[in-house]
Amino acid sequence: MKINIDANGKNKELEISIRCSGLTPELMRVIAMLRLLDLQLTGFRDGETHLIDAAQVLYIDTVERKTFLYTRDAVYETGLHLYELEEQLGDRGFFRINKSCIMNWNHVSSLKSELDRRIRATMDNGEQLMVSRQYVAKVKERLGVN
Repeated sequence: MKINIDANGKNKELEISIRCSGLTPELMRVIAMLRLLDLQLTGFRDGETHLIDAAQVLYIDTVERKTFLYTRDAVYETGLHLYELEEQLGDRGFFRINKSCIMNWNHVSSLKSELDRRIRATMDNGEQLMVSRQYVAKVKERLGVN
């Protein structure tokens, strides 16, 4: 792999070009991560509206019909429904792990199988989330494990 960087004052905005012989799963993941860096979500906290980089969101959870964005430092409420966020973020490293939660794969530090055929996911901030049995197969597929 060859990486070229042209950093000079003439460039008005960031531009990334990829030249390749074909799209591989690894390259698709790199592209998804780059797109994630450019996506912002709107969240509300303490009467203020915040723009949150999607890459900073560890997971998204719904509690009592309200949807929340969890970052390392704070929790924000959003006006979007979980299914809308799942559609918007599905190709950017986020995936559903249970009925009320979407997890950012890029913030998972470890996974552990539980006796009841669920998976315990530990996020890079130490929080633990449970992957329900219904979604375990998708996690294993993502890991390349049968």
